[in-house]
Amino acid sequence: MARIKPQALLQQSKRKKGPSRLSAATIIFYSLILLLVGFFLLATYRHWSNRSRLQSESHMTVSDEGENSFVDSKKSELPGYAVLNTSKGSIIVELYKESAPEAVDEFIDLCQKGHFKGMLFQRVIKHYVIQAGEGEGQGTGAADWNLRGKQPASMKHEAFMLGTSKGKHTNKGFDLFITTAPIPDLNEKLIVFGQVVKGEDVVQEIEEVDTDEHYTPKISIGILDVTLKQKI
Repeated sequence: MARIKPQALLQQSKRKKGPSRLSAATIIFYSLILLLVGFFLLATYRHWSNRSRLQSESHMTVSDEGENSFVDSKKSELPGYAVLNTSKGSIIVELYKESAPEAVDEFIDLCQKGHFKGMLFQRVIKHYVIQAGEGEGQGTGAADWNLRGKQPASMKHEAFMLGTSKGKHTNKGFDLFITTAPIPDLNEKLIVFGQVVKGEDVVQEIEEVDTDEHYTPKISIGILDVTLKQKI
């Protein structure tokens, strides 16, 4: 029987005990599997994250649309016109609910309380403005406008615009102004919240009355009452 040399036995023992090596193809295969799993998990996370964000945005949009529709419906319920019944005739005014909502709301509230009933036209300046009521802090404001109107300035208001003086109003402080010509830079003193759409001839008739040196009419001309309407 042939003897196995000790050197050969040592080599066989090393081959049995040594760890088996993975091939390059196997390593690449498992690496691709791990990469695919990672991409799948990332795609799943992004999908659910975007879905949650879209649901949140959709809820906010529906909520905003609901609030906007509520505000719009509330505005549409407000009267769109006011009829100023004066001792010279009726003046119909369209109210600017969109551009001057606060002034319109206050005007409507005062109309419902009868604030303008019996209010007199305190100042009348031909080719400028007629003023009903005595606003706080006005003083000789109408005369100031008359002087300023003779200076070159941009025309920002057309004739037959309805407005009230700026500033905080008290129970007696909400006066009415109707312009009878374009007034230069009247924005600095007036909040425009409406425009005369019928009754311009009545405004002009009031404008033509005789006044004293303070632009106060020599005969009493006033507002009998104000009627609010949705349409005319």
